[in-house]
Amino acid sequence: MTAKLAFYLIPFFLFPAMAVGGQEPVDDSSVVISDSLLVSQPPPDVTPVMPTNVVVRDNPNDAGGSIEISWDLSVDDHEGGKVDGYYIMRSNDRRGEFTEVGDVVAGKNDFIDNSTTDGRDYYYQVAAFNAQREAGETLWQVRSESDVVGPVRSSGQWFDMRRFNVLIGTIFVCTAIIGMIYRARRGKELYIRKIAGLESVDEAVGRATEMGRKIVFVPGINDMDNVQTIAGITILGRVAQIAAQYDTWIEVPCTRSLVMITAKEVVKEAYAKAGRPDAYHEDQVRYITDDQFGYAAAIDGLFIREKPAAVFYMGAFFAESLIMAETGNSIGAIQIAGTGMPSQLPFFIAACDFTLIGEELFAASAYLSREPRLLGSLKGQDIAKAAILVFLIAGIVLETTGVYQLSGWFTVLD
Repeated sequence: MTAKLAFYLIPFFLFPAMAVGGQEPVDDSSVVISDSLLVSQPPPDVTPVMPTNVVVRDNPNDAGGSIEISWDLSVDDHEGGKVDGYYIMRSNDRRGEFTEVGDVVAGKNDFIDNSTTDGRDYYYQVAAFNAQREAGETLWQVRSESDVVGPVRSSGQWFDMRRFNVLIGTIFVCTAIIGMIYRARRGKELYIRKIAGLESVDEAVGRATEMGRKIVFVPGINDMDNVQTIAGITILGRVAQIAAQYDTWIEVPCTRSLVMITAKEVVKEAYAKAGRPDAYHEDQVRYITDDQFGYAAAIDGLFIREKPAAVFYMGAFFAESLIMAETGNSIGAIQIAGTGMPSQLPFFIAACDFTLIGEELFAASAYLSREPRLLGSLKGQDIAKAAILVFLIAGIVLETTGVYQLSGWFTVLD
């Protein structure tokens, strides 16, 4: 009898709230049972008002597989309010079971669901929630759900209209380049400012001829997949042609096998253009080593032993640039350098007689050859740069005066 009485009295001691007559049963949806088996019931008046005006649509300007959800914030979503965040729930049936696909913090009113399948109908709800947490555990949580919205389907688009400004810019640049190429082919004179380093090529080769000493052309230490190496090899063709006309020995030590093969063909063609194909020798272009400082040491040894009268550095250079340029300067050679590596330009400027800075290296092929396609490309790019400069100045003026619409035209997405 005593054991039975104790059994019936246990709930009154463990759960005193259940012993009060007429007490409403606890809502299971807002009750969390902790590890200690204690029930935590939310206090009164903590349930937030549900969000309203939920809008769902296919995410525009994408490749498909995503839906954009937006809503008006709950009236309780403010500093010190009842909203901790929002749950976004999805279902394939308006009356079916909704599952959570994401959540956002309070104050945010949009979400992109990136886990949809194109062509399938989806329904959404947004729930504002309020929760109490302690020591990493949720003591209680309440939520209020919006009306169900949908159906909506995701799909891919052919064009990303956010990049329309990029399309306009591309059309403008291409039109400028094609127009300048057309003018150059019709024989119109296109002005290109003088580049001191290239103007002195004839002088450097002439000096080597007078002194009876060789010319050394260093095409950088990168392979043929680097645009600076390609530009350097282009300049090599012009230098080799002048050297062939003057009957001056030109030597091209290379640090990449593919660069060596390309340089051999360029030098051979240059001698043929100069009308002296028989003067070309295979050993004028040779491979040294792929090692960066081993290559620099070999070049320095060549300078000290044979004391060339003219040295050209055209291509991509790194830490070895100053080592080679100082040695060339110490033997009194006239040195002309060109690179697009900003960190190496100061060393070449300090140790060389002339330096092609940045884009001057890439403009060299058009400057030396006067080929219409190259000239037109160069002038077209200059026109595009001038237009960008005008827009920058206009943007600065407008932004300063409080007109901010122009900046939106130049937004570029990652």
